[in-house]
Amino acid sequence: MKLSVIVPFYNVQAFAPDTLRSLAANTRADFEFVLVDDCSTDATPAVLEQYARTLPGAVVVRPEHNRGLAGARNVGLDAARGEYLTFLDGDDWVGAGYLEQLLDAVERHGCDFVRVDHVQVTGSKRQIQKAPQARRDEVLDPRESILPADRATMVDYPYAWAGIYHRRLLDRGALHFDEGLRTAEDRPWIWRLHRLADSYAVTGLRGVFYRRAVATSLTQVGDERQLDFIRAFDLVLEQLADDPDADRLLGKAIRTYCAVIVHHRRNADRLERDVARRLRTLSADALRRMPQNHLVEAIAAMDPERAAVIRRLRSGLAPVAAR
Repeated sequence: MKLSVIVPFYNVQAFAPDTLRSLAANTRADFEFVLVDDCSTDATPAVLEQYARTLPGAVVVRPEHNRGLAGARNVGLDAARGEYLTFLDGDDWVGAGYLEQLLDAVERHGCDFVRVDHVQVTGSKRQIQKAPQARRDEVLDPRESILPADRATMVDYPYAWAGIYHRRLLDRGALHFDEGLRTAEDRPWIWRLHRLADSYAVTGLRGVFYRRAVATSLTQVGDERQLDFIRAFDLVLEQLADDPDADRLLGKAIRTYCAVIVHHRRNADRLERDVARRLRTLSADALRRMPQNHLVEAIAAMDPERAAVIRRLRSGLAPVAAR
């Protein structure tokens, strides 16, 4: 099997037909589609069964209980047989012939993984979102693409479905997701990928269509699941603790962590009241746990508005010695 496409579905009966029709426009004898029904409670399972009967290479997998997006992707990874692997979410779609172009790109470059641009779809509006790496169609060092700390880099473009990955990365432990994260599961994943892989490339394919602002998206919820970004970035910092480049990379990780804290604080009015209160407490606790020398440097480099948010969160903390 050349390519496995892993597609988790959970209560997306309205969008699953579009997703599955797009896969039908991408079939090849050596492609398989691992359709993971994450214990949906709507008509999604019936939709999957209907399309699986006619979609060449379709394999429907159901875990015993709901695993969440991270766990469902892991179920798909464990079932996949392809030399290469890619992802798609159950409410998104791909253009006709895109998967073959994606496979051609990674084989042409001979690298561990390839990342691509994508099209963001909000209602009837479509907008191209480019991967931050400006150097295209050349093999690069993924670790070096984590930096610089003061600009958007490839770890700030964490979408798992925006790329293709050689199976050797799965064997290396670089592709599985941290289960239990209900949001932000892609943050520790993208950092692990760039730390453990040896080579990658970016190409200008724009065949993934990513739906934004739909009711099924976890980005739209206002409950406690939104707070999982705290644990996600704590995992990033834990990963870096034993990394030989820890001192060089921690600055980037902490800057990003703080930027996401500020983003959530600015949008706290979208959260349930108790969740908004917990966000403040958990964010302050997170700042306490960070290596303080790197945190001070990150605050100094922020624009005044972001820095003020972080300083207010720190203001109630007892002094913490730099680690």
